[in-house]
Amino acid sequence: VVLRPGSGSRQQDPLSGVDGLALASDPAGTLNFLAMVENLQGDSGRGYYLEILIGTPPQALNILVDTGSSNFAVAGVPDPDVTSYFNTELFFLYKSQGIDVTFFFSQGSWTGVLFFFVITIPKGIYFFFTINIATILEFFFFFLPGVKWQGILGLAYNALANILDFKACEFLSLFPQVLGGIEPSLYKGDIWYTPIKEEWYYQVEILKLEVGGQNLELDCREYNADKAIVDSGTTLLRLPQKVFSAVVQAIARTSLIQEFSSGFWTGSQLACWDKTERPWSLFPKLSIYLRNENSSRSFRISILPQLYIQPILEIGENLQCYRFGISSSTNALVIGATVMEGFYVIFDRAQRRVGFAVSPCAEVGGSPVSEIEGPFTTADVASNCVSSISFHEPVLWIASYALMSLCGIILLVLIILLLIPPRCQHRYTDNDVVNDESSLVRHRWK
Repeated sequence: VVLRPGSGSRQQDPLSGVDGLALASDPAGTLNFLAMVENLQGDSGRGYYLEILIGTPPQALNILVDTGSSNFAVAGVPDPDVTSYFNTELFFLYKSQGIDVTFFFSQGSWTGVLFFFVITIPKGIYFFFTINIATILEFFFFFLPGVKWQGILGLAYNALANILDFKACEFLSLFPQVLGGIEPSLYKGDIWYTPIKEEWYYQVEILKLEVGGQNLELDCREYNADKAIVDSGTTLLRLPQKVFSAVVQAIARTSLIQEFSSGFWTGSQLACWDKTERPWSLFPKLSIYLRNENSSRSFRISILPQLYIQPILEIGENLQCYRFGISSSTNALVIGATVMEGFYVIFDRAQRRVGFAVSPCAEVGGSPVSEIEGPFTTADVASNCVSSISFHEPVLWIASYALMSLCGIILLVLIILLLIPPRCQHRYTDNDVVNDESSLVRHRWK
């Protein structure tokens, strides 16, 4: 989260402050931004996390940094996929809020109980504070094999928090400048900013996509159906189904591989090459156009195949297998870690914008694998590519709970009616028999 003031569609941040840090140093010595940077660990495949001390006495847990949610939660029970968990029985100076919490993600969910804890970030922030955190007691497809984190810190807006008193944004309000700061050594070139369209997720506006320099020629609203967001907690680049199909067809058409298994594109199969080969030369560059702060201009972020054709598994001594780092989505275009890994990304809440700059770390074999270019005119796209109708998750939760309550009431009434014995029974007479003289037969041919 960057709170640095500024204006203009792109900005080269000069060196400022102590050790060249912008809004990331503290004369009192209570903050150390470089130590915070070193505290961030992980990879695009399994997520990036911070070490945080929770409870009294403190227990160190790795917490996933997620800009696609707004709640703070930690594992509260042992599980084979969780290397460590917060056991409340071993700690004191905590308070149970007595509130059950359930949270759903696009590919998983968890349920837990809300507590009031003391927490400390041991690297870079030299003070402690108390905050509401959920302990996760049940989960589905959330903690996965191989992950090295045991909780999640959601840094999106309050609108996504499913309980008003349970939101990670209060974590930000306690030290708004700590997670703010631009470190010039972590990017090169200019920072290009795109406006945040709405404050729930970090929702941005995608204007078009290119594969190998060729425009997909889709209506720009397809790229934003029903939203386009920047989410550090999502591993892949996720595309709406229509866009995904167009991208796959374009990659297959421009790729030097003529016959390729469909299972590779859907994520059900890996593609393997000899370790001496570099398959990236067989695939095209992928470019995403975002609207500039000056709405009549746009800029383009591009990733080379090294970022979306991802090495994932070695077989024996000779084979390296790769996965396709792009997947389909039913409800959003998500710029996840597949793309973000190539850039220095700034979530500037104060100025309502997201910034992108090329990361010097985004290199393979000494060659850069990401690019930013602009500005470009937006004369060839609609003035507004974002749908005016947007159903936020909290609204959908309320609607779903209301419908479930209504169904429960109807079911209860039906059960009661079935259990109540009938007070009278109808006795059939000859007049009840359907025959040629009955009104049913007499009038059916009218």
